[in-house]
Amino acid sequence: MSATSYIQQDRSGLARVLPLFGWLRRYDRVTLRHDLIAGLTVAVMLVPQSMAYAALAGMPPVTGLYASIVPLLVYALLGTSGSLAVGPVAITALMTSAALAPLADGDPARYAALAGLLALLVGAIQALMGVLRLGVLVNFMSHSVLSGFTSAAAVVIAASQIKDLFGLKAGRAETFPEIVESVWHSATTAHGLTILVSLASVAGLVLLRRYVPKLPGALLVVAGLTVVSAALSFGERGVKILTDVPGGIPAPALPTLSAHDIQALLPAAVAIALVAYMEGIAVAKALAAKSRQHVSPNQELVAVGAANVSAGLFQAFPVAGGFSRSAVNFSAGARTPVATVVTAAMVALTALVLTPAFYHLPKAVLAAIVVVAVLGLVDRKGAVTAWRARRSDGLTLALTFLVTLMFGVEPGLAAGVAFSLGVFLWRSARPHTAELGRVPGTDTYRNVARYTGLSTDPRVAIVRVDGPLYFANAQLLEDRLLTLAEQREGTEAIVLDASAISDTDADGAHALVELRERVAARGVVLHLATVRGPVRDLLDRAGVWRPIRDAGHVHRDITAALAATGNEVSSPPRQTMSGPDRPPVPQEVL
Repeated sequence: MSATSYIQQDRSGLARVLPLFGWLRRYDRVTLRHDLIAGLTVAVMLVPQSMAYAALAGMPPVTGLYASIVPLLVYALLGTSGSLAVGPVAITALMTSAALAPLADGDPARYAALAGLLALLVGAIQALMGVLRLGVLVNFMSHSVLSGFTSAAAVVIAASQIKDLFGLKAGRAETFPEIVESVWHSATTAHGLTILVSLASVAGLVLLRRYVPKLPGALLVVAGLTVVSAALSFGERGVKILTDVPGGIPAPALPTLSAHDIQALLPAAVAIALVAYMEGIAVAKALAAKSRQHVSPNQELVAVGAANVSAGLFQAFPVAGGFSRSAVNFSAGARTPVATVVTAAMVALTALVLTPAFYHLPKAVLAAIVVVAVLGLVDRKGAVTAWRARRSDGLTLALTFLVTLMFGVEPGLAAGVAFSLGVFLWRSARPHTAELGRVPGTDTYRNVARYTGLSTDPRVAIVRVDGPLYFANAQLLEDRLLTLAEQREGTEAIVLDASAISDTDADGAHALVELRERVAARGVVLHLATVRGPVRDLLDRAGVWRPIRDAGHVHRDITAALAATGNEVSSPPRQTMSGPDRPPVPQEVL
């Protein structure tokens, strides 16, 4: 069995509640060996990353280790992905910092308590969404919104690390303009030796990842520069180092904060819960497709939510499934969540025994790890693709990017979601309609017998509506068809091709009644063709369907509708040609 083969998960009985037991029922030595290798590989990557992301979140670096122990064990017990690597990630760390800094008033103890409360809120929101099967809500965050948000967040994260990379004596700043202003005013405080450490760190990380990607580059850079820092006494020469890093694992405890703090953190908690879940489920689904595993979106919400609750109880901050570590986990051969258990055990060993080894670690090294990790999140290709595919998608991405960059992560997400929903409503309120058989921009009609088996003439208008018929567009569509009947002399019938009308409501049904009556007053008959079952059922419940059907104005397809209007059957049968041999069917957007 190859390293990329995976055992299938048993999802019956107890395994439905605790999926880890479903993996263990078919566990063997080969699977264990691959999980051990993957777990150890991710652990050596996670230790330096978790400390770096903790610093990014404004937390003591050791809390990154706390966020990489119990939360991983909880996810391993409840998660449905065999490859997803949960832990601190850059995006949620930035959002944590942005949420907590204005509330902590510079008090480290209060900051830590707020971080724990934020993780609890994020976990509770995610778990509740999973229990209520509300995973579909994340679909309101389109790819354009996520791409713009992630790219802007990556830029803000990289900019926020300039202070530590250059050893600047700068104040804390959250938005990109604030960071630029802070760096500008403190530029003269740059420390030469710190800059050299940063350059060496970035160069080492980039070169190792490019030429020897199988080696744990971050761990090697951390170990090497920590040794150099200790040997050359960098701390005494002005380079900021970690100094004492507490050892051990904290006991679980509830943060003691007020209801006002909960209210203040709730908007950020909702945003982090959605972003963290989106980041994790995207990579989990991608890896599951490669390994032919089943990932349950709602169970993933429960699993990640429980992991965040445990992070809050163990003095950490919100966690999520990470892209880079999950990819490493998958490529290293992880088959089941046991690999995550191995990772958590190694991080726990580090927290218990190895924290004194980080005393001389320069903070610039952690900043370099963050910068190198997040620069790959800038989605330039996605921006170009979105703009080419549809201008509104490109505008959504650009707006999200700019608002996030200028005003912060929560306003950026809110602006992106609101704009994308507005575009959706605007588009659905103006669905595309086409008149079949008419040459665009003229009063010339072509024979459509090649596709329908019948010929048409200007006395019959065939109109297709591409979209739902509901309250937002019912009046508009009614006015369009009425205008067609009024402006076209000699029109005797309108055939409404409903094959693309996927849904309707009471307003849509009322619009059909009004349209039928108003065109009838002008001597025009309305025919319905190819009405879908759900649409037909609603029209029937609204009392609209039977009068139209009993009048003989409902037809199974356009062919039957045209026959009912008196068009003669032509000799050529219906054809379904495609490609260059098939002439285009002229359409006109009304």
